[in-house]
Amino acid sequence: MFFLHELEQEITLHPSFFGPRIKEYLINKLLEDVEGTCNGSFYIICVMDAYEISEGRIVPSSGNAEFTVRYRAVVFRPFKGEVVDAIVNSVNKMGFFGSVGPLPLFVSSKFIPSEIKFDANATPPQYTDGADQVIEKDTHIRVKLMGIRSDVGSLFAVGSVKEDYLGEAYLTVTARFEHTLFPAHATSVVAYGNAGEASLCTRRLPVKVVEI
Repeated sequence: MFFLHELEQEITLHPSFFGPRIKEYLINKLLEDVEGTCNGSFYIICVMDAYEISEGRIVPSSGNAEFTVRYRAVVFRPFKGEVVDAIVNSVNKMGFFGSVGPLPLFVSSKFIPSEIKFDANATPPQYTDGADQVIEKDTHIRVKLMGIRSDVGSLFAVGSVKEDYLGEAYLTVTARFEHTLFPAHATSVVAYGNAGEASLCTRRLPVKVVEI
């Protein structure tokens, strides 16, 4: 699901940014350009560090300079057959839509256990077995990815909750992670588990949990 990936990005700077702080401007522009984007294969979640910046090349007729920045980033790449935790966004008789972080997904009613029925009269509309199983807007749910469609700049998944141990998920913790290399840039993510687990998942990365 999450990988540390080495990537590169071409960045163009206006001459007004040339000077002793040019590296800072390049890193800020890198973060603005790539964090949260999708290349059709994975989402770039967080830039860890920029380990190589090329010399600038003047762009003819403009005066701008072009730099190649090589960097490491945490990327989110979903795979068919992977079990993920999602949040339900909407429910209808055809199934429900949800999201796994930046990844949108759909679970058809055919891939929901037969004992869990759609109740259009409930507020909000929901799938329920009449007891403790309820799937409605904002429900945290565990889903198996059955297929992933790749488009230019986006991904879309279809999933299933019709297997053992799938369905409603447990407690979620929203943690705010701060770059130790770029303290001004913080990222809020949803980590499943507790505060200790949120801290543990960052042990090998140059980030720290600053808020739970």
